Amino acid sequence: MRPEMLERYVEKVYGYAVKRTYSNEEAEELSQEILLTALKELPKLREEERFEPWLWGIAKNVTRTFRRTLGKRRELYAYDTLEIPCEDEYFDEQAELYDALRTKIAMLSAAYRDVVVLHYYDGLSTKDISDRLGIPEGTVRWRLSEARNKLKKECMEMEETALRLVKLHLDIYGTGNYGGLVPFPTVYVEDALSQNILCGCYDSPKSVEELAKLCGVPAYYVEDSLQNLLKREAVVEVGGKYRTNFIIFDDRYGKYCEENGEKLLRPLLQDLTDALKRVAEDAGQLGLYTAERSDADLFYLYGAMAFSHLDAKYSTLPYPPIPKAYDGAAWRYFGSIESGKYRRIRCDTQFSANRRSRGSCSHTVFFMSGFAGRGMMVDRCINVCEDILCKGGTEDVRSAADAIRDGYIRRREDGSLFVTMPFFTNEQYARFGDIVENRLAPLMPAYNEMLDRFVAGYKALFPRHLPDDADRMCRGLFMGMYDEIARRIQRTGAVPPPSPDCFCDVIVQYKKP
Repeated sequence: MRPEMLERYVEKVYGYAVKRTYSNEEAEELSQEILLTALKELPKLREEERFEPWLWGIAKNVTRTFRRTLGKRRELYAYDTLEIPCEDEYFDEQAELYDALRTKIAMLSAAYRDVVVLHYYDGLSTKDISDRLGIPEGTVRWRLSEARNKLKKECMEMEETALRLVKLHLDIYGTGNYGGLVPFPTVYVEDALSQNILCGCYDSPKSVEELAKLCGVPAYYVEDSLQNLLKREAVVEVGGKYRTNFIIFDDRYGKYCEENGEKLLRPLLQDLTDALKRVAEDAGQLGLYTAERSDADLFYLYGAMAFSHLDAKYSTLPYPPIPKAYDGAAWRYFGSIESGKYRRIRCDTQFSANRRSRGSCSHTVFFMSGFAGRGMMVDRCINVCEDILCKGGTEDVRSAADAIRDGYIRRREDGSLFVTMPFFTNEQYARFGDIVENRLAPLMPAYNEMLDRFVAGYKALFPRHLPDDADRMCRGLFMGMYDEIARRIQRTGAVPPPSPDCFCDVIVQYKKP
């Protein structure tokens, strides 16, 4: 087997290690152990097609050994090396107190922990500590005083916490070429400690000590994790404290939506429903390839496409440009710790069109109420769908096989290939835009006025230090309210609900081939 094969998996292995360790340093150490072990064992692997399962088997075994070793090392560092000198007899009587005290010192941030350890453990004077750390002696005395106050307070309270797994779902929005050999940026901030920190400092800035107490782990782990979170732009430092640098949705947002969404939308519902029915009737005269979808399925798809068109042209909600992230791509994190008790207004959209590919089509997926969800296609699979739709077949057998596997293409009994998504040619899509303008554009002033009233209260739920993120999340309400309209239409029976397991997606030709 060729050692070069491992080079393609370096980032994947590191992403694997990040999700199974507490810090960047530990992740680097674990990933190096995995790759080194794999390199040593590689000559024993005879079948190249078994390489990936073989590699992850090695990763699992190395991780198990690594965790056992790391656990012993952490215990030694957390409790033994931070011991405070005291008289044996007194220590015997106060063993429990001093065990707690050693733990509390570990909870202090480096600024306080270092001076405590150097003064009480190493026996250095404030002058010596000043020289050792390169800070004024007055600063050393102040930090010692503050550390003593913090320790006194902590030892009086003795409130212990344990690291708990926060169910924080992380994702990104924006642009970027991720997946496959390039992990999504969320991989690097999904470990348990990072998630606790991100949730802990979302509503208000927290110091290292506050985060250590909140998470129930020593401060040196928190500091190490914060360095990674700063590097990954998931947190920002504000006056010596840390604050989550992206939106995390919780039940407050869904509760506001349920209490206000339909109430504000109600006066427009009938006019919007009638207009959407006319859009569907007119679109039915365009001669589209409908992939044998039912009239109800097509009604909701046409509605989603119509509001996507209107959003681009008529929305008055701002959408600040997304700045480039640390990897050079323009994207932002967002997260959710919602319980599911409330339903937040949303209609997520995934769009895929590699403009540098040989094709001329895009694939859009709308995540709508009543529809199943599926991922967007890669450009080569979109291209084979275009080949089948426009030419009757394709020569790209490999990509066709991938598209069949993922359900984008189906092979009929006679061997022919059937594309499972509706398709708009360039000309048909332009005519569809005219239909939307004619039927729905006159309602947009009233629709935008309703949205403005909704957003006025909704935006108040977002942290003030993230105004651009709040604006971008609120902009999504233009499409999100269409999902509210569709839900209302389904409940009243004005149009039947979509077919079971149907997807709300479409292929659109964005230029002439």
